[in-house]
Amino acid sequence: MVNIQLGRTKVVRRAYGIDETALVPGGRTVDPEITDTCWNLAGIEREIPIIASAMDSVVNVDMAVALSRLGALGVMNLEGVQTRYKDPNPVLDRISAIGKDGFVPLMQEIYSKPVQEDLIYQRIKEIKNQGGIAAVSGTPVAAMRFSKTIAEAGADLFFVQATVVSTEHIGPEGQQTLDLEALCQGMGVPVVMGNCVTYEVALQLMRAGAAGVMVGIGPGAACTSRGVLGVGIPQATAVADCAAAREDYERESGRYVPIVADGGIITGGDICKCIACGADAVMIGSPIARAVEAPGRGFHWGMATPSPVLPRGTRIKVGSTGSLERILRGPALLDDGTHNLLGALKTSMGTLGARTIKEMQQVEVVIAPSLLTEGKVYQKAQQLGMGK
Repeated sequence: MVNIQLGRTKVVRRAYGIDETALVPGGRTVDPEITDTCWNLAGIEREIPIIASAMDSVVNVDMAVALSRLGALGVMNLEGVQTRYKDPNPVLDRISAIGKDGFVPLMQEIYSKPVQEDLIYQRIKEIKNQGGIAAVSGTPVAAMRFSKTIAEAGADLFFVQATVVSTEHIGPEGQQTLDLEALCQGMGVPVVMGNCVTYEVALQLMRAGAAGVMVGIGPGAACTSRGVLGVGIPQATAVADCAAAREDYERESGRYVPIVADGGIITGGDICKCIACGADAVMIGSPIARAVEAPGRGFHWGMATPSPVLPRGTRIKVGSTGSLERILRGPALLDDGTHNLLGALKTSMGTLGARTIKEMQQVEVVIAPSLLTEGKVYQKAQQLGMGK
């Protein structure tokens, strides 16, 4: 990649977002009905390469079970309202009812209540008892505190998630830091790690034993980390770089570690482009928060919002546009690409001649800044389709 001289003391490179790319059809097409969208994460095979974000507006016990039954996956946040309150519904009602100005103070108040370890155990059991896949998430600190309880409850997957996760952390003298390799070996549950945006860190996480790697810093609809901290890499470049680490690590070790693009993904087209850039699956929040069954009551908020020192998220109104099944499997009632996400992926794969996710990762990608606006004057003016 060509380096650019930013100034006398700094050389930079150009990075690209998903909105700046397009997928190029070739000389072959495939019937969408025979495309295979299955993927595997730590031995768990799913038909739909979509993971619902570990956010309180997206996944609770019922949503985790429903996502499992529909062929996708949902991750429940073990440091959210589900594990701080025995009955989280009154709390969720307060979050959805508060005005803009009072939102952050309310969130700081609600999330100041301690996580209850017995509720962690209970929520995991509730998912398992209903036949769901119990994928749960926590910060590195939670991983150290609750790993035994998580494993004993029978969790299937544990996601170590933070704005940034690294294998080397320098903390205050005398403070214990998380050893990611030791966690992966001793957790008793496959560990997915994130988030990262570079080849080097993705490779380090794989070498530490990650069962999967989450890619994306700050592109989420309700995340403000990029504005508050100034960090991140546009998602197309981040995914492609981390996918290169996956390929090199597989050659090095013989182990394939899936890459999950996390954040900035709204439509079926976004999902298709992330996979074409090298992702095995995507993690999405706001599209799932729009399901009528979602716990957010038509709202969606970032999980760094309640920080008592430096909030890095906000609450957005996404509305409730249809059932979870309609959003994932259709039939679509909306024309903007936010319904029937699986159908969009299969149709795109057919158009591009890709029979499998692995083949979809090999399709040609071009830089196309005008892709979403070219010829769409009437849609934009009338706020229809791609102009909404």
